[in-house]
Amino acid sequence: MAIIETNILPVKERLPEWKGQYFHTANMTFAHYEFVKGATIHEHWHPEEEVYEVIEGELEITIDGVVHVARPGVVAIVTANARHSIKALTDGKAIIVDHPARPEFG
Repeated sequence: MAIIETNILPVKERLPEWKGQYFHTANMTFAHYEFVKGATIHEHWHPEEEVYEVIEGELEITIDGVVHVARPGVVAIVTANARHSIKALTDGKAIIVDHPARPEFG
């Protein structure tokens, strides 16, 4: 078992207006993001499954052409190879988990 102190992880801005702290297990990548209203992630796909849990604020997540709104209490699951894009409707925070791990992140 490992304990990760996420509050001391370095902050990286991999995409404009998306500041993240990353850590990895053998099978998963975790990203703790802070996002700014209007920030976007272009449509893309990847072989990893991805889960978005919004802690604060709202994200518009389009998955295979269907628009969803993720907010606290609503988790978005993006299956492997599904086309998806994101737009921040408000400022906020989210935890994103990828499986299998994406060691190139962070």
